[in-house]
Amino acid sequence: MGKFDDVLLASDFDNTILNTERPRRTGGPIPPVSQGNLTAIRYFMAEGGRFAVATGRALPAFRMFADKVPMNAPAIVCNGAALYDFEAETYLDSILLPEEVRAQGQAVLDRFPTAAAEAYHLDNVIHAVRPNEFTRQHQHVTHAGVEAVDDLWAVPLPLVKLMFEDEHTRLLPLRDWIFAQPWSERYEVFFSNPTLLEVTGKGAGKGAMVRRLAARLGISMAHTYCVGDEANDLSMLQAAAEGFAPGNCAEAVRQSGATLVVDCDHDTLADVVSILDSRY
Repeated sequence: MGKFDDVLLASDFDNTILNTERPRRTGGPIPPVSQGNLTAIRYFMAEGGRFAVATGRALPAFRMFADKVPMNAPAIVCNGAALYDFEAETYLDSILLPEEVRAQGQAVLDRFPTAAAEAYHLDNVIHAVRPNEFTRQHQHVTHAGVEAVDDLWAVPLPLVKLMFEDEHTRLLPLRDWIFAQPWSERYEVFFSNPTLLEVTGKGAGKGAMVRRLAARLGISMAHTYCVGDEANDLSMLQAAAEGFAPGNCAEAVRQSGATLVVDCDHDTLADVVSILDSRY
């Protein structure tokens, strides 16, 4: 028996567990997960807690980092559109995009000619239409290659996530145009970074998948805690018994009522586990 038996802690990866924003902007190397975070996660699990990464990354973009973060629960990937068990190497749950997403996504690209799009599948293939500097920045931090195609019609189905990439000031009207379309009700649309606008199927978000993961593990939401820094993390921060955010978090997260802890350069997870350690 451990003090964290029947407790679930789910954490975002980028700019929460480690800082990837700096290398995204500079092209520098991706830092390792800090020893402080590693020690805290291992302690939490040794005391019976279940730890899961909840990342916006698709499986191919997170796979090479998965063995660098201790986990004893399935990982939430694709911004909550899928749940993946790295021990069994299998998907446990997924919410796919409707087939019409190719036509609707292409309509977006036709209207906004500077935007790029990445299309994600459940397998290890990522397709990109009109890859731009933000696609290349994203590739640098994920270490995942993309296969360029002429348009979304060339992308095979099914898809689990679509992501538009451009300057934030250009993505704002793009997002607003999507929201003005009658078909937008079939999707979740949110920023995971100021230059990345993500689209998943309705109900596919980190908050919903955290609830499904907790139910799968037999853990009450009253003992489920989440950590994240961006707008795509809000749903899980609000679903949790308590949501935590690193000091480097986006303003929307800062204003959400999440408990602020140290920034991602100073052992965010260690700070969270220390707080939980004082409560159990």
